[in-house]
Amino acid sequence: MVLLIETPVAAPAERCFELSLSIDAHSLSMHDSRERAVAGVTSGVIGEGEEVTWSARHFGIRFRMTSRIVAFAPPTSFVDAQTRGPFAHWWHEHEFVETTEGTLMIDRISFASPCGFIGRAVDRWILARYMANLITRRNDWLVEELESESAGA
Repeated sequence: MVLLIETPVAAPAERCFELSLSIDAHSLSMHDSRERAVAGVTSGVIGEGEEVTWSARHFGIRFRMTSRIVAFAPPTSFVDAQTRGPFAHWWHEHEFVETTEGTLMIDRISFASPCGFIGRAVDRWILARYMANLITRRNDWLVEELESESAGA
């Protein structure tokens, strides 16, 4: 399953890039699922080649997922990929494109659940919508933070 989410923000690409790598900002933006870093880089900004293990509750079930920053091109893009966790495959590319109004944040997410045909059905009918809403809520939080910073500058 592949998702594409585009989010405009009135803030510079460099700041969008940096806040998107913040472990603390991620935890705050994912408050509803009680997502928190429990191993690897657990606070501050994660960098190239580093890993973080997240603990979160989704669908009433506690999950752990470890991801690594596998591509890093400041301030235009980075990729995190699952190294251990619930997905058979998880790849999340974050791209930051400067615009006349600020930055367009682009999320390209490729994921697959385990379990073959059943997993593909779950991905298509349940997880695609759930993941799109989750990333959109996170991005809405980032936009609010970034635009309030820019307004105060």
